[in-house]
Amino acid sequence: MHWFNLKKYWQSSYKRPWLALLFAGLISLSFFVPPAFATLTDDRYDGNIYMIYAGNGSLVPSKVSLAESLAAHKPAVVAFYADDSSDCKQYSIVVSRLQDFYGRAASIIPIAIDTMPVKAQFQPNEVGYYYKGFVPQTVIFDAKGKVVFDEKGQVPYEKMDDVLREVFNLVPRTESKELKRRTVNEFNSELTPSS
Repeated sequence: MHWFNLKKYWQSSYKRPWLALLFAGLISLSFFVPPAFATLTDDRYDGNIYMIYAGNGSLVPSKVSLAESLAAHKPAVVAFYADDSSDCKQYSIVVSRLQDFYGRAASIIPIAIDTMPVKAQFQPNEVGYYYKGFVPQTVIFDAKGKVVFDEKGQVPYEKMDDVLREVFNLVPRTESKELKRRTVNEFNSELTPSS
């Protein structure tokens, strides 16, 4: 808005005092609303980390539960996370990359620990049964429902890829041809091999 238009608007709003008060209130409110300062390397909450940092909002909420995946005899990758953890923010890129390569053959199930029910005891087909109190934590199940991988912390993609290659009876990475992927956003560009 040009200054002369704003001045004309302000003068016409004197005829409608509620409009002037609303306008003044919105301007003064903007000085008190703090800007978002969350980043990839801090523990502040800033929303769905899979959408913001991994460029993949389709992971959360998960399309399938662990119980459904186990009942269908489909391998599963369960990734426990918290939206306000810098380690989980950085690790979300790796989980998204797992979905790129294994998402059709395995269930990729990110679980926000804040949404897990609080129970005294969980059943083996519930994610709470496998949670050890740390984030990130990754648990990989084979098609028979057996846990073949369970680690906490930021696990390198290659380590989980080796486990999933065994689950799916694929050739080792050293014998396979490397796929080239497009960069989705600036956060996962460092993980993408260059062309």
